[in-house]
Amino acid sequence: MIGRKYNAILISLYSGQHGRRRSVARKTKENQAENAVQDAKQDRYTSIKVRLHPTEEQAALFEKTFGCCRYLWNQMLSDEQEFYAATGQHFIPTPAKYKKGAPFLKEVDSQALVSVHQQIQRAFKNFFEKPETYGYPQFKSKKNAKDTFQTYCHHYDTSPDSVYLTEDAIRLPKAGLVKATLYRKPLHWWRLQYVIVTRSKSGKYFCSMIYKYPVTPPKQKPVTEENAVGLNYSMSHFYMDSNGSFANPPEWMKQADRKLAEMKRKLSRMQKGSKNYEEQLRKIQLQYERISNQRKDFIHKESRRITNAYDTVCVGSYNLVKMSQTMKLANVYDSGFGLFRETLRYKLEREGKRYVAVESSYPSAKTCHVCGSVNDALTLKQRVWTCPHCGASLDRAENAAINIKKQGLGQTTL
Repeated sequence: MIGRKYNAILISLYSGQHGRRRSVARKTKENQAENAVQDAKQDRYTSIKVRLHPTEEQAALFEKTFGCCRYLWNQMLSDEQEFYAATGQHFIPTPAKYKKGAPFLKEVDSQALVSVHQQIQRAFKNFFEKPETYGYPQFKSKKNAKDTFQTYCHHYDTSPDSVYLTEDAIRLPKAGLVKATLYRKPLHWWRLQYVIVTRSKSGKYFCSMIYKYPVTPPKQKPVTEENAVGLNYSMSHFYMDSNGSFANPPEWMKQADRKLAEMKRKLSRMQKGSKNYEEQLRKIQLQYERISNQRKDFIHKESRRITNAYDTVCVGSYNLVKMSQTMKLANVYDSGFGLFRETLRYKLEREGKRYVAVESSYPSAKTCHVCGSVNDALTLKQRVWTCPHCGASLDRAENAAINIKKQGLGQTTL
């Protein structure tokens, strides 16, 4: 009897230990699966831009921070040049070494000064790695430099973060709660990294909040000729695609340009420095800002439409700087085609679609898409031309877009 009870106890203990082992093994597998999912995710950054309405004291603090950041940048750049001339090595002092000689630097947010040190280091790094793309860092002047500063968000366990949002304001270091117009709010799993405070030429204050959050990389969409399109830059139509369609900027953008020209003519008839001159100058600055916002709105909507419609987009990577120098009478920069390419690229990549950049050296406009022959005698003034080999009648912009699509698909694996 005792032996039976003893065996039963052993069986129960063994089964309990075996059950605990199975539960531990199951939890281990679940943790491994969860870690695998976390490893498969990647960090994505997004920004939310809000309009700030600071008080007079807060606005004065912002202006002081702008000036301190500009002063610190110039001092660091000057000291770096002197140190390199004397030793042949690169060295940029930290902001703390400048506060003794410039006590006013202690009155602003220290994180804004730290960001200046990191920005100038990044500027030199980019210049050394890609001098053909990034130029040598330049000094900033009060007239031409953009009024902006950047500050980081520190997260604490027992106290609020250094930067955070409320219902109608944003808390910034040194400035406290600054009233803001919030157009949208972040999701609860987004983590704030840093903010950038800027002042536009019209005197408005904005704050761009940069968030980081994990996402699962999307599956890469297959490359098919049916769901691909080629885009060619066009001065008259913004762009022409390989299907023969074009995207004209809205009429209200043209109306805004005409209004700006009229306002400039009115300004030219006023006495410089007078009250009316300053008021008219502010109206012109507001009109410039309005045109910029209209252009960005058009670019984002058009890039979103293309992203939703196609899985592969082939775009000619034209050098807009050289184009602006060649086409003296054309406003290449005003079209915003460079911003359009960048917004199109990141929107396609976020959905697992392909953005294919075709080299500008490829003669897309001079190549006949029917027979493949190259017409070297083609000039810029010829918008419609006939192929001397096959006799096909070709529209210059549409033919270039079709060739860009063919070349882009050739760079990918069908």
